[in-house]
Amino acid sequence: MLENIKCFLLDLDGTFYLGAKLLPGASRFLDSLVERNLDYLFLTNNSSKNAEQYVENLARFNVNVGKEHILTSGEAAAIYLQKEMPNASVFIVGTKALEDEFVNCGFRLVENKPDVVVLGFDTTLTYKKLWKICDLVREGYPYIATHPDINCPTETGFMPDIGSFIALIEKSTGRKPDVIIGKPNDHMVEAVLERTGLNKDELAMIGDRLYTDIAMGRTGISTILVLSGETKRSDLKLSEITPDIIVEDLRGIIRILEEK
Repeated sequence: MLENIKCFLLDLDGTFYLGAKLLPGASRFLDSLVERNLDYLFLTNNSSKNAEQYVENLARFNVNVGKEHILTSGEAAAIYLQKEMPNASVFIVGTKALEDEFVNCGFRLVENKPDVVVLGFDTTLTYKKLWKICDLVREGYPYIATHPDINCPTETGFMPDIGSFIALIEKSTGRKPDVIIGKPNDHMVEAVLERTGLNKDELAMIGDRLYTDIAMGRTGISTILVLSGETKRSDLKLSEITPDIIVEDLRGIIRILEEK
């Protein structure tokens, strides 16, 4: 299955690292790709950080990559809006990093009467922000979410992610987002294809989450599930989403590449 793969799409949280810990085989996996002249792109739904912050974070693990090797759902959301609503005014529930992402793409951030409302993974969330976005969503403004993840894995368990915020806002307003950008949705796939210049059958998604990473398989991209993060082997019995390959961690993919 990996015979035609030219670029591996790598999830971060739960796949490459977990909190402050690099997961087994992570650095060696990148070395293996370089040795075989294969490309990689870190593809994360976490919109609380931008590419520059991920570069800095990876450098702490002595993993040196450039911004061109990182694509976040926040960046993909800004790219989407540049095409659909250029120069729009935006109300964002998100971190300073996500706000900067949109400002750098030419958007104006406003508090009232925005052209569009954007919900990101906001680790600086306040009740004031939550109340404001509920008011705007209830009033009917276009409403976009950067990704659908319910929880974000950590070394000690899970922290609530944007999917939890989406559920809360829906309970209050009766509305779901009009568009969700991140994995496994088409808008994220389109951003990947633009970035890599490759076809879907030349890509393989590696991740630990069935309903985002592995669900990318529905778009025609090959999928590899690692059991180093959220998903356990027992979860597969209850899921309609099936990966093409299952490994314990990135060391398993190294072995497959060596055998190939």
